[in-house]
Order: sequence, then structure tokens, then C-alpha cells
Amino acid sequence: MTAVLTRELDHEILEVKLNRPDRFNALNEEVIGSMIDIFKGLNRDRNTRVVILTGEGRGFCSGADLRAEDSQAGSVPGTEGMSDLGYVYKYQEYLAEMILAIHDCDKPVIAAVNGAAAGGGLSIAAACDIRIGSEKSKYGAVYIKTGLSGCDVGSSYFLPRLMGLSAATELMLTGRVIDAHEAQQLGLISRVVAPESLLDEALATAKEIRSNSEYGVWMTRKGLRTNLDAPSLRHAMEVENRQQVLGYFSGCMEEAMASFQERRPPQWKKL
Repeated sequence: MTAVLTRELDHEILEVKLNRPDRFNALNEEVIGSMIDIFKGLNRDRNTRVVILTGEGRGFCSGADLRAEDSQAGSVPGTEGMSDLGYVYKYQEYLAEMILAIHDCDKPVIAAVNGAAAGGGLSIAAACDIRIGSEKSKYGAVYIKTGLSGCDVGSSYFLPRLMGLSAATELMLTGRVIDAHEAQQLGLISRVVAPESLLDEALATAKEIRSNSEYGVWMTRKGLRTNLDAPSLRHAMEVENRQQVLGYFSGCMEEAMASFQERRPPQWKKL
């Protein structure tokens, strides 16, 4: 069975689906490696504008597969012959590389959270640009339940920014699992939809994004990612100024004005 599936849902819209339903899409070395390859490869993919990330079956992703039988030195690239210490550290870096690949992908990524997003699964969802949750979805920063730190694979970066420090601290210190409606109230997901409507809602959002210019979507995402850590308003506006000036020479503004005057959809030039 292929651990991660991809298919074109619509023109320029790609679905990436975790495919270990019997393990609630838990992460093993095959899933992690496939995700890294897919999301790094998307940076060179001119045929994809938007990505929808979801899970097969009843789970989105239940985090690391703690019962993976093939988890040993050599199962992660570059760990052949390593001690347990070296292998475990490299495995942790491998997980982190997957989260970074999603976060750094230059295509907008919509998480269609169909079930439990726990531990590393929550970090995967948090690394995406937009999160839409099924009414059956659940969310848990459960890292602390392993006896280790509650800070893992980006959780201490993403969660305070998404829901505020106090709420993130509570979830990370308790390991409490929350339902979709509480996740929306806290700002973790943008909206809650019926399970049977989840993919349609995600696809509709992807189409709305696709309808905008390639330059505009690319730079908006870059600006948001960059200015999330901006040290001041002035720094943030300097980034914005450069994006707008560069965009002026893309021809997109002229097309936007012409299409408005001619009452037709804009025909954007590709980059």
C-alpha cells in the first residue's frame, strides 16, 4: 500500500492524502520520506497552484507510530550503523524536515482535517496555511503524554501564534484533546463543516485561491510567512512595499483593471 497518495482534484489543485487508515495515518519512515519528497517537489511543480492535505479513513494523522516495527537504525537515510542515540536524533530531525517541507512549500496548503490530528498530526495541520475541520475532527498536543516535553515538531512555534500563549500552554501542559468547535473558538481552525462536505469545502476554497494571480498568491504567502516574525511594523511594511512595487511590473494590475472595466474574469499571465 502506498503510504501517501496524490491526485489532481481539479485543474492546478492537488490532493495529498495520508494513506495508513488502519493506523489512523500514523507517521512512519515511509510516510515521512514521502511527505518530504512531495512537498519539496512542489516547489518545482509549475502545474500545481494549491494543495489540499487530508487523511484516508477516520483519522487525519495520529502522530508518530510508536509501534512501528521497522523503526531502527538504517530506516532513516544516513543512519546506517548508528547507535540508538544517533538514530533517534536523526529520526527527530527527519520529522522536523517534514514539517519544514510543508511550511516552506511555496504553494498554499489547505489542511482538510477529517479526524484526529494528534501529536505530529497536529503539527502537520498547524504547518499548513488554512485548516478546515470536519465536525468529527479532534485536536491534541499530546506530546507530553509520552513522558517527554510538550514541545515537539514545531508545536511551540505554531500553537502560540495560532491560538495565543495561554491557550497553547494549557493544551501543551495537559495534553487535553479538544473537539472541532473548541478548536475553531481558539483560532486553531478557520471553520467547521459536516464530514461529507469537508473535501468540497476545501476544494471550493482552493478554487477561490486559484482564481487570483500566481504572483499575488505567491507573494501574499511569502509576505505572511516573513512578517509573522517581523520585529516591527516598519520592517513588515518594507517587505510589503517591495512586493507591491515588483507586482506593478508583472502586468497583473493592468489586467485586473481591464477585466473590471470589461466585466469579465481576469486572464492572469503565468510567472
